[in-house]
Amino acid sequence: MSEVAMPALEQTQAHESKIYYEFSHLYDRIFARVFYPRIRRVIRSLDMPPGARVLEVGAGTGLSFPAYPPHCQVTGIDLAPEMLEQAQDKIVRNGWRHFSVMTMDALDMKFAEDSFDYVMAFHVVSVVPDSRRLIREMQRVCRPGGTVVVINHFRSRNRVLAALDRAIEPITRRLGWHTLSQSEVFDNLPLAIRQCYKTSPRSLFTIVVAENRKR
Repeated sequence: MSEVAMPALEQTQAHESKIYYEFSHLYDRIFARVFYPRIRRVIRSLDMPPGARVLEVGAGTGLSFPAYPPHCQVTGIDLAPEMLEQAQDKIVRNGWRHFSVMTMDALDMKFAEDSFDYVMAFHVVSVVPDSRRLIREMQRVCRPGGTVVVINHFRSRNRVLAALDRAIEPITRRLGWHTLSQSEVFDNLPLAIRQCYKTSPRSLFTIVVAENRKR
């Protein structure tokens, strides 16, 4: 059975989004309808092969877990033990044997290089203080030729929408979110972006699927 390693509470708050942390007990109710359908669609589109080693960064309460095929081995990490306790409850309640969760800083992962075939980050890039470091860490633990997947809101290329992003940024920063452009996150990194799309024209969120080109 999976175990959750729990550090002291004060160690978990280095870069947690305040709204996620404070409302962990309401997370699924608030975000399931907004996030889960998109996450499920993306995971299933990857057609992961049997035995695939998957890391989900910022796994939280395990909202995405039902979308993963049972023939994969999925590790979920997060900084908030309250969130991971809920994820662990789901694992036990559903009898899932293909999941494990652990408390870990996504900016300083304790995994060896090339540990995973797929590394996922759903709505996480905007809540860490150093998005480039996050992506580099995701690349480090992903094998060469593996797949890095990000779902996130990025600053719009539309001038009006970009201005709106900038206008509300003081508010979103207080909530722990940072509005970033896609180029800020991905440019000049050894990633080959294979897909970059939205699930609908009105969606605020972009899906990026990239091949890890590190050597």
